[in-house]
Amino acid sequence: MTESGGWSAPDPRDRGQRGDDQHGDQPGDQRGGHPGAQPPSPGAEQPPGDQYGVPSAPPPPQPGWGSPTGYGKPGVIPLRPLSLGEILDGSISTIRRHPGVILGFSVAVLAVTQLLNALVLTVFMDDFNAAATQDPATLTQDQAWDAIGGMFSAAGITVVVSVLASTFLSGFLITVVGKAVLGRPVRFGEVWAEFRPMLLPLLGLTIVYTVIVTVGLLLCLLPGVWLYVLFSLATPALVLERGRIFQAMGRSRLLVQGSWWRIFGILLLALVISTVIAMIISLPFEFAGSGANMLSPSGPVYTTAGIWLSALGGLVAGAITQPFVAGVTALVYVDQRMRKEGMDIELARAAGAA
Repeated sequence: MTESGGWSAPDPRDRGQRGDDQHGDQPGDQRGGHPGAQPPSPGAEQPPGDQYGVPSAPPPPQPGWGSPTGYGKPGVIPLRPLSLGEILDGSISTIRRHPGVILGFSVAVLAVTQLLNALVLTVFMDDFNAAATQDPATLTQDQAWDAIGGMFSAAGITVVVSVLASTFLSGFLITVVGKAVLGRPVRFGEVWAEFRPMLLPLLGLTIVYTVIVTVGLLLCLLPGVWLYVLFSLATPALVLERGRIFQAMGRSRLLVQGSWWRIFGILLLALVISTVIAMIISLPFEFAGSGANMLSPSGPVYTTAGIWLSALGGLVAGAITQPFVAGVTALVYVDQRMRKEGMDIELARAAGAA
């Protein structure tokens, strides 16, 4: 595995030698608060990296009762299967522990995004205003087509820019979460060096993922939602395991299998929370931008001040909500690996070695 911080695959020889490679309080399980519990030895042999790679052979499922304490809490989450509250809290804790890297990078990326979107809307502003304020009876066909063309052009450009920025930002933030889980220092240079080689694969994954989900939504809403959740863990799988596009999608499918409704509920809740927060933050900017129109109903629908104030509100809201959603997605991935593959054992070893 790479030495750039990817979560490397467990050593098959080491896995075969462990007697505690089981989940739950059961015979042979030495986790939790049981007498004679032995944490993973920091000096034990292990491959380089942060232990997030694809396991060569997942541990067989065990009918245990679960461990109350797991392997401690070296970072933002305890190393055991997580509850909903622990996933949400872990995402918030990651932002609170590393605000400089997370919020600083988010503001930088979103500033470029909002700048480009505001410029695009400003370019087409006159066409929008002409179509919105003119009497429909006197609106010519050319004016109508200009307005429609401008709307589609502006929407297309802003969607592409937003998707690219979201992809770029999510991948970087997931890399941060991977380090925060292990309690390791988060420095911008190290995170960037680890994330940079995954930029092009991540872009390719985003294109494939977007096309698949869009086709599903066009055919019928339910297949689109099902596909969205099924491949929702592909981004953290790609970034942390440092694999390939379709390998990451296959990993997501395996991790989501059997837990679709639970993951759907967690992601939906994170989306609702982030949407409400974004609305609360951006609402004052929207009111300020539309103030002139409210005082003068016959004035233009879109103004330069309104566009730029709306962009500023989007910047502030996105810098807070996007890291939260990315963190939740990354921690759902980590949680599924601990539940299905006993990854908490490997993470405890990596955290102990650090």
